[in-house]
Order: sequence, then structure tokens, then C-alpha cells
Amino acid sequence: MSRFPPFTFLLWFSIPLHGAVDFAHQIVPVIQKHCTECHTGDKKKGGFSMNTREALMEGSENGEVLKVGQAETSRLIEVLVTQDRDEQMPPKGARLSPEEITLLKTWVNEGLTWQEGFAFQKPAYEPPLKPRLVTLPVAREGRDHPVDRILDAYLESRQLPRPELADDATFARRAHLDLIGLLPEAQVLQKWLDDKAPDKRARLLRDLLGQDVAYAEHWLTFWNDLLRNDYGGTGFITGGRRQISKWLYESLVTNKPADRFVQELIAPPGDESRGFIDGIQWRGDVSAGQTVEIQFAQSVAQSFLGINMKCASCHDSFVDRWKLDEAYGLAAIYSKRPLDIARCDKPTGRIAKAAWIFPELGRVDEKAPQPERLKQLAKLMTHPENGRFTRTLVNRLWHRLMGRGIVHPVDAMQTEPWSADLLDHLANVLKDSGYDLKKVLEHITTSQAYQSQAQILTPGLDDRGYVYAGPRARRLTAEQFVDALWQLTGTAPAKIDAPVMRGKRDLQEAQGIQISARWIWGDSARQGAPPAGETLTLRKTVTLPSGITRAAAVVTCDNGFHLYVNGRLVTQGSDWSNLEAVPLHTALKEGANIIAAVVKNEGTNPNPAGFFFEARIKLETGAEQVLISDENWEWNVSTPTAKEGRLGALPKHAWKPAVVVPALPVWQSALSQKAPALLAQASQKTVLMTRASLMKSDLLMRSLGRPNREQIVSMRPNDLTTLEAIDLANGALLADTLDRGAKLLMKRSWPNAQSFIDWLYLSALSRGPNSLELSAALEAMNGSITEQSISDLLWAVTMLPEFQIVR
Repeated sequence: MSRFPPFTFLLWFSIPLHGAVDFAHQIVPVIQKHCTECHTGDKKKGGFSMNTREALMEGSENGEVLKVGQAETSRLIEVLVTQDRDEQMPPKGARLSPEEITLLKTWVNEGLTWQEGFAFQKPAYEPPLKPRLVTLPVAREGRDHPVDRILDAYLESRQLPRPELADDATFARRAHLDLIGLLPEAQVLQKWLDDKAPDKRARLLRDLLGQDVAYAEHWLTFWNDLLRNDYGGTGFITGGRRQISKWLYESLVTNKPADRFVQELIAPPGDESRGFIDGIQWRGDVSAGQTVEIQFAQSVAQSFLGINMKCASCHDSFVDRWKLDEAYGLAAIYSKRPLDIARCDKPTGRIAKAAWIFPELGRVDEKAPQPERLKQLAKLMTHPENGRFTRTLVNRLWHRLMGRGIVHPVDAMQTEPWSADLLDHLANVLKDSGYDLKKVLEHITTSQAYQSQAQILTPGLDDRGYVYAGPRARRLTAEQFVDALWQLTGTAPAKIDAPVMRGKRDLQEAQGIQISARWIWGDSARQGAPPAGETLTLRKTVTLPSGITRAAAVVTCDNGFHLYVNGRLVTQGSDWSNLEAVPLHTALKEGANIIAAVVKNEGTNPNPAGFFFEARIKLETGAEQVLISDENWEWNVSTPTAKEGRLGALPKHAWKPAVVVPALPVWQSALSQKAPALLAQASQKTVLMTRASLMKSDLLMRSLGRPNREQIVSMRPNDLTTLEAIDLANGALLADTLDRGAKLLMKRSWPNAQSFIDWLYLSALSRGPNSLELSAALEAMNGSITEQSISDLLWAVTMLPEFQIVR
């Protein structure tokens, strides 16, 4: 694809590849071994301190010691490698090894990564455990929003200027991207910009937060990262890892309160939210730190308390107060077996005791069964007096909206916040709202602090420590970037990868749904109640004339079932009264499909048994196909073996027609109450644009920083590496998307080239082009609209830094 010069891509965010050096485990031990005696704590020989990053950057009494990114010309490295006895460091004792020198050089060249708040020696800071009531400062100049009152006092005490408000267009784009992850549509934006009502910003925020589906599908990215949930990758194929996608989607679209949300993750009420605590069952031998028990301790502590237990899972932590026994105490709450404590992968001979790390709030009964221990932990985690839980959640939301945490990084909650009042105030808002995350988001975004002009990150901005100066510009996430591309080009795929039912249940739509499926079983149902323990295989072959855009079924069985589509397990259940909509779009395909259910009648004596299945399938042609359980299904007494979510070969012979079973009144009651609403959700007529958060990762999204989610990711890098930037600018996936988009945009009616340019700028940047941009774009398009010129202009605008940041 040819690209035109006036819009040459700016590698404004390019930095060297980073992440090779581990500060806590590689740098800290070197400095402790060679430098702490003279240059940490109160000791500053030669006027030089390495106690904190800020002190290190200040240099010595003789001037600058370090040049970030330039190890070879840094004074610190010079004195470490010199052979001059008057210059060398350390002046006595063992010199640094070549390996240690190389490590320090790499660290300097990579940007001097330092864990926020870490000091080799510092006054002990222990975050308060319980919530704290905040006395708000007086309002200044009529700015009475609680967040503004706190921050105005902060800025005034430091004699710092208050950031100016962002203009309407900038605010609207920021709010859309932050709350629902999409660009504002050009016509809707223009209408809002023309509105002169003083409350229009507040109304816009309420409207965005009221878009439940768009909100859920945007914040799905945040929670997938934090709960390491995905739709493919390590563990899913082998059965060593389970998705929580369906539970997570429904929790977000219904705005489940955060305390209940976390309780269901820690002590799952069913299988659909178990994947978080069960972690990844790695194949083969693993280190002690990779066992599912230790994964549990690390995940619970990091996600909900902002505590990094990775160090403490191996040994007493180098960087904070957490101990090995505390990490293993959390792990033992989950463990179903006696858990040996290992230090640095070597057994200590001690057995871990199940224990909660904040006993002031209560204790876990180490002798209780595992499910009960998990319930106790869930209650302690979400205890009204656990201020560390609420502070952690609101700090994550503040970071997401404002570009930097009140405690930063967000998983270093042992660190002192830059505004304890702000952190405690937001934590109280969360608790007092009934743990409503949307209420916290609305509270933050309605402040003038959030609505202020964004601070652009520059190299070295925080070298002397962080000072609040307003929100910070943030790079679009991979999913936001891809969604924006699909919005502009209309090229979103028709089918999602996530096994979820999109949308919300519409009770009014449900009134028009007629249930037509029948309860079925094998021949034993002809004589009355089937015998207890009977297991059968039921099957149906259905041919679909085209691809599928959406499909779901209501399925249940008295007593238990495993449902397979084309040999792959899609759901299972053991409570016939618990009806749910089961997504089938990822399992069905064009052509012949085999739906098989392995069903079982439980109990000790003969009792009623039946299997029920009704599906709504939306085809790419627009037609809808209904599939029901009835006498046209077949049954077989033989049940194939299943392994790792795959069903073995079905028997070739002895299939018989299924027997329709008279429905029990309790069966029909449950169906009439729940099934229509579930099927209405599957059949909804609203066409929703596919979102990137519902797709498996691809090369483009990986280039934009989407993680593989084998580990918890609470903060994605705000910078592209040079290699990522080059791949983004020249990648085949992006080029193909833009070319396909150009073909679609050519089909629309554009009066002239300028009309297209105006639309593109308003849609992509929430503003019109300035005179220079318009002139350059018209020249590049040569005054006419062609597929090539549209594709080139799309590329140019999407490569602009202004497009790629939330500003």
C-alpha cells in the first residue's frame, strides 16, 4: 500500500525494548551487596545517595552521576569499571563482576526501572487497614465537587496552577473512550457540541454509563487482563485452564456489585466463575511458585489487594513486608491437600497453615473444608472494614481514567499514596454506593479534575518524583484502537470468539417467544420412571446452509448432562432448574453439525428423567433457524469416553428414535419463567458491532500491547517499542483492514473529497481538519475520491499520535 508524505508516521512514543531486567530480583541484590554501606539510608558519602530513584538522579556533590539511557557515558558506570584505585567503586572489598556490570548497564539503558515507592531504607509506612472518614477542604471558587475540593487544596498547598478545562470535543472523545471504549459518532458528536445546556457534560456521562452492553464490552478488556481470562492460549485446549467469560460478561452487563463480584470469584457458587481461582494447571514438572495453590495466593492478593506476592511466594520479600509464610497461608486456604512450604524451590519441612493476612478483620478456620475456607476468605476480603480492598479497586479505576494511580504502580498498594485523602474518599464512595463501580466512575468523571486538559508525558517527567498536574494522556489499548478502526471502516468481523451471549435480556421481547421443544429420553421412559443411574447418549444432526452470526440454546436435564457440539464440550449441568442461555456460535459451522448430549438420571430409585434443548440460530443470510429436542432426535445406550473437553467417537449402530417424555409441572414452570427471556436474548434483532474485546488476540493486537494473559496484567505499557511501532505502521492486518474499509466507504455518497476529509477527521479525532491538514489531504487525494486515496488517508489519520491517544 502506498502512503503519502504529508502524514509521515511519527514514532513519538518509541523507546528501546524494555522488561529484560528485573529490578527487585536482579538490581536490588547488586546494590545491597556493593553499595548500601555508603550510599543508602542516611549515608551519603561524597554527597551521593542510592536510597531512592529520586536521590540517585540528583547525583553527588560533584554533579550528575547517571544519564538515563546512556550507560557508557554515565559517571556511575565509569567508577565501577575503572582500574584507578583513587576512582574505583567500591573503594574496598570485592569489585562488581562483569555480569553485574552488564546488568547495571542494561538497567540504565532501559530507563532505570524502579519500583514506585521503594527505598533501600525508609521510614516504615504501613497503609491503614480500615476505612478512614475524610474531612473535605473548603470549596474554592465554587468548585464543590469532593474530588475537586481535595485536589484544589493539594495544588494550592504546593503553589501549583490548576489545570484548565478541556474543550467540549476533547472531553467528549475522552469520555466515550474511557467509559465505553468507542469513538463518538460524528453526527451524534456534532449535535452534542451544538448543545448549549450547562449540564450537557453530566448528561453525556450518565448516557454513556447507561449503555450497559457497550460499557460491559469495553471494561471486559480491563477485567480479562486483571483476572487473566482469555478465549484461547495456554491451558484452554488441554483442559488445564477454564474461562470465566460467560460469568464475567453477565456480571459486567448487569453491573454486579463489586463485593459480590469478588465473592463469586474467590468462592465460586458454580463452575462458571471457577477459572480464576483454579489458575493454570501447567503440564509436566513445575516450580513451587507455579503450583495452582501459589497461583491462587498471588492472584487473590494482586487483583483485590494490590499486593505483589510473587517475591514472598519464593522467599521473604526484598521490596516490602510480606513473608513466605503469609503467601503460603493464603495458598493453603485454597489447597485441598497438606501444602509443603518451599523456599526458593527447596522444601523447608514445614506445612502451611491456612491463614488470612489481616487477622484484625477475622480469621479463616484452617480445619474447615476447602469450600468453607474459600467462603470465609471471600467475606473477609469484602468485609466492610477492609479499606485495603476498596482502596485497591478505586485506585485501579483512577489509574484507568487519569493515567496514573494515586498509588503507583497500582500493584504496590503497600506504598504511600500521593493523596491519602483522595484515595480514602473514593474508597468510601465505592463502599457507600453499595460497591457500585459505575457510581465511582461517574463520581470521578463528573469532577473538573477529570475534565481538565491532559498532561502529555515527556521523558524524565517523574525523575524527581510525581506531582499531580491533571489527567495524563494515555495510549489507546489494543482493543480501543481496533474498535476505532472497525468503526471508521465498517470492517468488524461478523462472528465473535468469546463464548458469551451478547446484549441484555429483554423481558418485553420475551413475551413473543414461544417454546416448542419437548422433553426427551430413551425407551425406559415408555414404561414410566427411568431407572436411577441410567446414562444415555442423545444426538441430532443439523445442516446449516450458511455461516452463523449468533446462536444460543436453552438446555437442561433432569438430572445431569454434558452437551457437545461437533465433539467439543460447550456446557454441562447437574441442576435442571438452573436454566441458562448457552452460546453456540463458536461451535457451530456451515454444513453438517452433530449435537450430542450425554445424559444421566441420578437418585437411588426409578424417577422422572428428561432432556430439554431449544436453540435460536441466526445465519449470515439473515434467516433464523430454530432447533428443538423432539422425537426426531436419537438415543443410544452406549456413551463415548470424553477427555479434555472432547467427546470420543459416537457409536455407529443401535441408534433409536428418542422418546418424548410428558413434562412435569415443575419442569414447565421453570421453563415458562426463564426460557423465553433467555431465547429473546439470543434472538435480539439489534445488530451490534463486533468488539475487539470479544475476539481472540491477533498479530495487530499483540503489536499494540494486548497481553497473552498467562499472568495478571494490571497496567499495560503506555509506550510502543520501536519494533512494535514499525510493525503497526507496516503490518499486513492493518493494511488489509484499511483497504477493505476503503472499498466500503467508496459505496457511500460523498459530494466531494473535502466532505470525506471532514467526516474522517470528525469521526477519528472529534474535530475538523485545520487549514494545513485540509490542504495536505486534498493534495494527497488529488481532488478525487478513489479507493487508494481513501485507504491512504485512513492510514495517515490513524497513525497520528492524536488518534492513538486518549487526550
